[in-house]
Amino acid sequence: MFAEDEAALLISATTDAGELESLVARRVSGEPLEYVLGWAEFAGLRLAVAPGVFVPRRRTELLLELATAATPTALLEVCCGVAPVATAVKMRMPEGSVIASDLDPAAVAVARRNLEPRGGTVVAGDLFGGLPPGARFDVIAANAPYVPTAELVNMPREAREFEHPLALDGGDDGLALHRRIAAEAGAWLAGGGVVLVETSRRQASVDLKIFETQGWRVEVVTDDELDATAVRAARD
Repeated sequence: MFAEDEAALLISATTDAGELESLVARRVSGEPLEYVLGWAEFAGLRLAVAPGVFVPRRRTELLLELATAATPTALLEVCCGVAPVATAVKMRMPEGSVIASDLDPAAVAVARRNLEPRGGTVVAGDLFGGLPPGARFDVIAANAPYVPTAELVNMPREAREFEHPLALDGGDDGLALHRRIAAEAGAWLAGGGVVLVETSRRQASVDLKIFETQGWRVEVVTDDELDATAVRAARD
């Protein structure tokens, strides 16, 4: 985004000159524009965000498109952050059951602001820990952290200094949570359902093996326009 575009958004956010000066100062200090505005754009929606909570990126729209293509009657988004996929799916398919889950209380609070007014549900828990017993989903989507711990220092300043490390740190090779999803998601998946996990091109081949080892039929899906990569996994 160009500086002129950011300035226009900040000006539109308030009519109070003192407040505008405060917003500009926050942005000049390096705080992400989304935190300053209080919202982020995702797939044409304005989603609430809050300081420290992971800001949805455009590349996660690949998960949304894959989830929508599966025409789910029940969808779960784990590690949901502000629940971008769950909220957008609920807007597209209002009759479907949509649940989002996150471990971070701040993320849960913001996700509820986005999803629950639209008829979805947000629960607090570690991956599948907060779900109602016996729940089953046609689609399980996850933008779980996949940055290796040692590479966090190389992330853009807006991410590494302002977003909670819990939303970024994926462990030694970045795929610790992906291993857990591959091992645990099957118990929550309805027959014929799919698991969708955002990853990177560099890590995709390892993710492929992680899911295959757990008995999944798996493929890697890429979108050059979004610069996005995802794993799509299913079982017979």
